[in-house]
Amino acid sequence: MPYQKSTSSLLPCPHCAQKGIPWDRKLRLVIRKDSYLRKSDGQRVQRYLCKLCNVKFSSATTSPCKWQKKRHLNHVIYALYASGTTQRRIALLLGIDLKTVARTLVFLAKMARLRLRAYLESLVPLDTPLEVQFDEMESSEHSKCLPVSIPLIVEKGTRKILAYGVCSMPAKGSLAKISLKKYGPRADDRAEAARLTLEGIQILSHRLAVIESDQNPKYPGWIRAVYPDVLHITYPGKRGSLSGGQGELRSGGFDPLFSFNHTAAMLRANLSRLFRRTWNTTKRRDRLEDHIALYADFHNSRLTA
Repeated sequence: MPYQKSTSSLLPCPHCAQKGIPWDRKLRLVIRKDSYLRKSDGQRVQRYLCKLCNVKFSSATTSPCKWQKKRHLNHVIYALYASGTTQRRIALLLGIDLKTVARTLVFLAKMARLRLRAYLESLVPLDTPLEVQFDEMESSEHSKCLPVSIPLIVEKGTRKILAYGVCSMPAKGSLAKISLKKYGPRADDRAEAARLTLEGIQILSHRLAVIESDQNPKYPGWIRAVYPDVLHITYPGKRGSLSGGQGELRSGGFDPLFSFNHTAAMLRANLSRLFRRTWNTTKRRDRLEDHIALYADFHNSRLTA
């Protein structure tokens, strides 16, 4: 096919962009070359030729889905992951390999983190005071003797998830001795994870007016270390009601931490790794954090939009 010039908008050359060469649409440095049929989803993709570096590229060259063979299932896997479906069940329902489902989680979590960062940056120009609620959830990895802490920051009112983390913590109560005997000493990284989670919204520090939490004695020190000038309000905690799958939702009258507790209850209900009283559990902390990142994006963009 001969070279074609077109008056329609053309893409800048990604190879020249990597070298720092400026691209000027008026100079016609990029022309249409040909196209190809992508096997993964049957879409026809346009190819271009850069006359400056003489390198061909396509509209899919810079796509984050490049080289994916199941890209047409990304949106389905995304919705199923955020709707309480396990990895094995997703693979069974879609008729694909379990490894594909696991790798897609990592990819979708990466995209979700970028969108969360963009959302936080979009809030920076606003001058209205921001009230957030901070607390921790608890889960486990592989065994109840290996508990993990999930620090979480939720915007009051909108219930949007602004920051999160996952870290190890020692077992408590009757499981403490069993955990120590079976797995040895377990690191307590809650302070560091809380600091990183709080720093995750530092871009909004000029808007932060109030940080609310329960009366955990460690929270004031953690919060003051990152935001010494922000008002910190605490409320007495209440026992959660697990009947009917309510999770973190509190029983008995008005709940001042409703935004956090309702969001935490939705996490329990929609993340298969956080289901209680079942054999389904997470095996790796980094994958649990990926799953939370994916759900936070789904929660912010679809459930609280």
